[in-house]
Amino acid sequence: MGEGQHDGELWVFAYGSLLWDPGFQPVQAVAATVAGWRRRFCMSSIRYRGTEDAPGLVLALDDAPDASCAGLALRVAAADTDAVLAGLRARELISDAYRELHLPVRLADDRTISALTYVINRGDRQYCEHDRDMQAAIIARAQGARGPNRDYLFATVARLAELGVVDAELDWLAARVRHLTRT
Repeated sequence: MGEGQHDGELWVFAYGSLLWDPGFQPVQAVAATVAGWRRRFCMSSIRYRGTEDAPGLVLALDDAPDASCAGLALRVAAADTDAVLAGLRARELISDAYRELHLPVRLADDRTISALTYVINRGDRQYCEHDRDMQAAIIARAQGARGPNRDYLFATVARLAELGVVDAELDWLAARVRHLTRT
């Protein structure tokens, strides 16, 4: 069995926009957790949710040995693997900001699978660390090719809520951005 594959099919770990806009139709979506990583607004978005002159922020998984991140494991049909990989790489690897890794992911039924996962490249110029007030200010004003940065945040928070995933940091950011933008 190859990395990221289970029974000949590819699994993708979704923790941000892939939760609500995977760009493909998974044959299965299972609640899942990845250990040793945390979901953070630590990537400057210079295209999709911001510009070079006014970057936005998007989520990435950042190395955090004592943390874990809840999301979804999306199973790709074997016949769709090549097309899905090409689409994900065209979308996620438009710069060197993300690294594509295969990580062990624990499914809700306690199975562990290997899933294709996009994590932050801390050595890339798009890696950033801002306090949450600055994150909220950036997200409230930024806009890129895929629309306002706040829509990305709100869609992620809404999808996590649908899944029963509590992310206090994202909930705080969403409330703060709503206050700043009166939306």
